[in-house]
Amino acid sequence: MNTRVTELLGIQYPIIQGGMAWVAEHHLAAAVSEAGGFGLLGAASAPADVIRQEIRKVKELTDKPFGVNVMLLSPYAEEVAHVVAEEGVKAVTTGAGNPEKYMEMWKNAGIKVIPVVASVALAKRMERCGADAVVAEGMESGGHIGSLTTMALVPQVVDAVDIPVIAAGGIGDGRGFAAAMMLGAEAVQMGTRFVAAEESIVHQNYKDRIIKAKDIDSQVTGMSTGHPVRSLRNQMTREYLRLEKEGAPFEELEMLTLGSLRKAVQEGDVVNGTVMAGQIAGLVKKQQSCRAIIEEIMEEADKLLGRR
Repeated sequence: MNTRVTELLGIQYPIIQGGMAWVAEHHLAAAVSEAGGFGLLGAASAPADVIRQEIRKVKELTDKPFGVNVMLLSPYAEEVAHVVAEEGVKAVTTGAGNPEKYMEMWKNAGIKVIPVVASVALAKRMERCGADAVVAEGMESGGHIGSLTTMALVPQVVDAVDIPVIAAGGIGDGRGFAAAMMLGAEAVQMGTRFVAAEESIVHQNYKDRIIKAKDIDSQVTGMSTGHPVRSLRNQMTREYLRLEKEGAPFEELEMLTLGSLRKAVQEGDVVNGTVMAGQIAGLVKKQQSCRAIIEEIMEEADKLLGRR
């Protein structure tokens, strides 16, 4: 399936793997790219030298295009931005901030810049600043979320900009892919489905929690702080929501979640850790290779879109 996004990134299928903190490392990114999608490394709050090593490890595993997601709130964002330019990845996606100050450097290095946006206003601003595409991410997604749903956000962003739009949030199978295309998107970005991939390095407890999840199992914490996060309900989310309801200060809430994502991903503590996952978790029923995931989605989407 050829779209402006497949041409922009030099990939076979318009499927991008989300740059998830602690999850999107070199094994997963390389596997997605090898399967014809676009793999991303999640820089999160990692130091620049760690990201440089991760980039080089991906290059050892695949010669296919891949990128890096740069979290602009990271204390190492400036150094990571320069490492990305020096190492020469295909594209950069950005979150938690405005990437304008790095645009010129990345563009001069031949890197495609694709900011993640949660509003029409930010999408238009990113286009004016020279972004090559945008990821319109709805609140159905796991992790940090905005306030608009994918169904509402994507078509409005498509109408507002001329650059390609990538849909994200609540997409986990061929039906979601086809729906995104019908809304005007030219690719999709998926996170939760790839967390449960065979090549994903997350603890098996985390994967099993996603596979066993029901439709109502995701919960949003942090609404009162202005930093809402979607994850699967457990003891940690219940405690967070209790404290939040009682008006606990932001610092106390932050201490509760400090290191909790690493605890879930690496140690498998799905009771007290943060099990970030989108509302699509209830659709994930099995562990598959990245290639099987992508080919299954494309086969189903082709049949649905072909009918139309």
